[in-house]
Amino acid sequence: MECKESSQQAEAVGCPSETEFAGRAAACEGCPGKELCLQLGNKDPDQESIDVRMQVIKHKLLVVSGKGGVGKSSIAANLSMALAELSKKVGIVDVDICGPSVPKLLNVEGMQVINSQWGWKPLISPLGGIKVLSVGSLLQHSDNAVVWRGPRKTQMIKRFLKDALWGKLDFLVFDTPPGTSDEHLTVVQTLKRSKPDGVIIVSTPQTVSLATIRKEIDFCKKMGIKVLGIVENMSGFICPCCQDQSDLFSSGEIGRASCRERV
Repeated sequence: MECKESSQQAEAVGCPSETEFAGRAAACEGCPGKELCLQLGNKDPDQESIDVRMQVIKHKLLVVSGKGGVGKSSIAANLSMALAELSKKVGIVDVDICGPSVPKLLNVEGMQVINSQWGWKPLISPLGGIKVLSVGSLLQHSDNAVVWRGPRKTQMIKRFLKDALWGKLDFLVFDTPPGTSDEHLTVVQTLKRSKPDGVIIVSTPQTVSLATIRKEIDFCKKMGIKVLGIVENMSGFICPCCQDQSDLFSSGEIGRASCRERV
């Protein structure tokens, strides 16, 4: 019986607040909400507040990638600006806790997040009036390293959703870190009642990057989230003088991978 329980506990990934291991799993060590989870069992005390905030947002989109450096944050920022140009009310949450780059991309670097009596006020980007919230805007200096364990990252992401004044939006875009880690699990679990619309996977055409696409698709299948599409980024360079395109890497591999995976 003990072996079975240990095996089950080992399989519990991310924040176990909604499982039978709430407050007792290895991931709970060091979490400020451990005692509360032990008292409440498998009920997440933040979920109701998160649901209230998220239910008035029409569409939730996750932008993910298997590897870093493929332009995922740039795609998330450009997608937000494109939607804003269509007169949509847009917000973007930078849940890449250890490597936030959205503040720079959306020109809100150096702005301070105001913590009012009603909650955090997201920053307003001058590039389309997009609402922005990122841990990069909470640091005293942008060069400061964020060295946090999983439970603390989970709590910060929940605060981004629960304590921020997002209001009624047409789209809320989540810029996630590379891979499939605690941040992804936290976002998917907290949005399970308000139903995220799907995931956009970003990759470059190199073989090494393509190998991670299957893992991202497998993650989406396990989580029950629809893959909206795969973006092939950085496949070509357009000369600013003659407008001629040079393929830096082999192009078209993403399309073939999409067909194989039936995306």
